[in-house]
Amino acid sequence: MIPKRHTRRSFLQGEAVARELSGRAQRSLDSVALAGDRSSLLVSVCRRAMACEFEAQLAANRHDNSMEYVFQALDLVEQLETQMTVYRDDSEVIQINGRAANEPVRVESRLFELLQLAKKMHAKTNGALDITSSPLSEAWGFSRREGRIPAEAQIENARQLVGMQHVVLDDDQKTVAFQRPGMSINLNSMGKGYALDRMAELLGRHDIDDYLLHGGKSSILARGDQPSSGDAGWWIGVRHPLRPAEQLAELNLRDEALSTSGAGTQFFFRRGKRYGHILDPRSGYPAEGLYSVTAIAPSAAEAEGLSTAFYVMGVDQTGEYCATRPKIGALLVAPGEREGDVRLVAFGAMNDRLQPATTD
Repeated sequence: MIPKRHTRRSFLQGEAVARELSGRAQRSLDSVALAGDRSSLLVSVCRRAMACEFEAQLAANRHDNSMEYVFQALDLVEQLETQMTVYRDDSEVIQINGRAANEPVRVESRLFELLQLAKKMHAKTNGALDITSSPLSEAWGFSRREGRIPAEAQIENARQLVGMQHVVLDDDQKTVAFQRPGMSINLNSMGKGYALDRMAELLGRHDIDDYLLHGGKSSILARGDQPSSGDAGWWIGVRHPLRPAEQLAELNLRDEALSTSGAGTQFFFRRGKRYGHILDPRSGYPAEGLYSVTAIAPSAAEAEGLSTAFYVMGVDQTGEYCATRPKIGALLVAPGEREGDVRLVAFGAMNDRLQPATTD
């Protein structure tokens, strides 16, 4: 519960945040341990994939075989990584990138559905989410973690190769084609979420319905309730973007997904100005004005895509987007009035489940 000395309004304006951060007992993904009685333990299973740790938390009853299906779900993540990675010459995405400018390329049906979602979200976000933006990352050096400021001509040349509107999807034939040579797709803004959605499908087919999944702790999918907690849903901690060891807030998640995006770890400074790795594909320059964005959506792929898009769109455009979509929520963390302070802005479905990280 929110302490009585703070109102929801003061919390969202950032006035209460500093006083609520210290001493919070972890109730987030950082607290991976056993809980409950001996017949129903909350267990965690992890596996490295997609350059992060994928994790499943669920009640493991000694009388069922749910853990077998959890391992199958993690096996599936490895298969999806092989399909979607841009770091293996034999991946399906690499094959698409190498051929689609010359001829339509047939795509596996589920991957094609993900491309359809990416194209729809590109249109709905007015281009803020664009899975063809890799040339811009190359120009700015972020793809090799060697940040630099490119010349205007380099940015303009890269922009000519960016734009989901130049990707043609044939819904009947399930093919993809690029209208401009040199274009490519990269699913790093949706891939982890998509993998979580596929894991949830597999677990659902075996009637497993109370669990939490995450990829790298930035993309999360929750189903049902946390076993033995006494609360509906799962409580998730939102990290402070300037002080990652601290929680900024927490929220309740049930039968939906969450993703957080920010440029807190990949950035560089030039002449006192900070340049983050999340680029606005419409301008070709790094997005500015926010520290981080947390998005809620029905699916993890959509939540991951929206957290990136909202970071690019900023406060006003994100508010307009959420206003007409009741299942979508956003928490935007912006700079406060003083250095080191933050200001919180919540929209849509985020408003009815957000609370500050309280002290015990």
